[in-house]
Amino acid sequence: MTLGNLSGISAVVDVQTRSISAENPTGEPGQGGRRTEGTGARAARDLGLGWKVSPSIELAAGETVTLADIAGPGCITHIWLTTHTDHWRRLVLRGHWDGDEAPAIEAPVGDFFCSGWGRFAQVNSLPVAVNPNGGLNCYWEMPFRSQAQLTLENTHDEAVIVYFQVDYWLGEVPEGSAYLHTQWRRSNPLPAKTVHTLLDGVEGPGHYVGTYLAWGVNSTGWWGEGEVKFYLDDDEEFPTICGTGTEDYFGGAWNFDLGPDRGGYTEFSTPYLGLPQVIRPDGLYQSQQRFGMYRFHLPDPIRFRTKLRVDVQALGWRSGGRYLPLQDDISSTAFFYSTATSTTRPEAPTHDVMEIC
Repeated sequence: MTLGNLSGISAVVDVQTRSISAENPTGEPGQGGRRTEGTGARAARDLGLGWKVSPSIELAAGETVTLADIAGPGCITHIWLTTHTDHWRRLVLRGHWDGDEAPAIEAPVGDFFCSGWGRFAQVNSLPVAVNPNGGLNCYWEMPFRSQAQLTLENTHDEAVIVYFQVDYWLGEVPEGSAYLHTQWRRSNPLPAKTVHTLLDGVEGPGHYVGTYLAWGVNSTGWWGEGEVKFYLDDDEEFPTICGTGTEDYFGGAWNFDLGPDRGGYTEFSTPYLGLPQVIRPDGLYQSQQRFGMYRFHLPDPIRFRTKLRVDVQALGWRSGGRYLPLQDDISSTAFFYSTATSTTRPEAPTHDVMEIC
């Protein structure tokens, strides 16, 4: 951590606090509330300068805008963003560190904030909080040394309104601080008898800090028997870390199911892990159930020296007590820190891949 956690909040440190929003797009001192035009200009026409003239931005169809372009050194500490839920998979968030043209962060907005299905669900974790009604917050620490750039792409064929705020500080970044990265992938459907890759092409040193899965079930029955596996450093065919089941990895047990008389699948959201979203169009175990779940390795980061690969199996049950490989709709966002400003990454998210269907 570049600054202390809550136990060190009383310490005075030599940094400067800044914030970027549509009301202060540069974050410079004394420049907030000076807009004369913006999405609130009509509502503020009787009040004038300083009265919420520019609370949001409008992205045209296909447009990419820069949310923040910050000269370092420094660290982004909080991002708040909101837009209509219809756009949570249509907007792609990208983060670039220290002038690297390749993004280190690249994910649909909803998935980055643990909200992959375009429907609100309360998330109460430490690094990500999603609050009524669609307030998307993250507290991932994002240090940079010379530049931080956050952009937002609208892949939709219509204009989109976005409200946002990026909070950060400027000052010396301790040596050894790594850069935040994400990899987003979608298998829809997952090919038969294959695994869904969460992370690959990553070189160390670094540490893995989080997983978000948006899992759509394309068959009847239980879907979460598959193991989550971490292939560290020299691992090839077999991993160093092999879990016991999907629901176990996310901190639950026995199908997340309290039984039909107690609600069946049961949502929960805790500081480090949760199943905050269960979408039940057809009942408990019928086809087209959709789930959102997260696990954040904050007290237990998975550290690697040279490389890391992560995947998850998709398994249910068939007659005779045998595992059934599934062909489900699985989207994943993997969060990790690396000393590299960018890494090998999957193909960039597109509208066709991201569309919720």
